[in-house]
Amino acid sequence: MDIKVAYTKLAHWYKDVEESGFKSFQIVTNSITLNYRSILNYFLNGSTNALSRII
Repeated sequence: MDIKVAYTKLAHWYKDVEESGFKSFQIVTNSITLNYRSILNYFLNGSTNALSRII
């Protein structure tokens, strides 16, 4: 998936969650806000930094 498409889809999901009014998603949206670059990196490289967190 192209990074621009992934970014757009993530932004739409984020907006939908905010508009839903579900308070339980607040932790998830905060995590995404703080880590969106790492999340989108998965779509660029097909990998995460999980290995580096183990070491």
